[in-house]
Amino acid sequence: MGFNYGANFLKLRKKYELSQKDLARIAEVGQTTISDIESGKKSPNVITIEKICEAVGITLADFFVEAEPELEPELRRLLDTARKLTPEQRSYLQKLLETMIAKD
Repeated sequence: MGFNYGANFLKLRKKYELSQKDLARIAEVGQTTISDIESGKKSPNVITIEKICEAVGITLADFFVEAEPELEPELRRLLDTARKLTPEQRSYLQKLLETMIAKD
């Protein structure tokens, strides 16, 4: 499954309480471009994504981070714990997890 630009643009637009027309105007893109992206008829190019991000005052990184789905609480705790490990410990943990999965 690919990245859903349309859903994420819609979410972003609603977050900033903008109509398609308003977002198109401040991002200097066509309203049909916004509509086509949100409806899934068209995928945006990098320039369009940058213009829309600039228009609402976020970076490309912010756009893609906001687009990530929320993790389940137990996965969030696991990730938070893994962040505290050294690179060597992370490598060991990765191998351990891969071994556990291979046994199933």
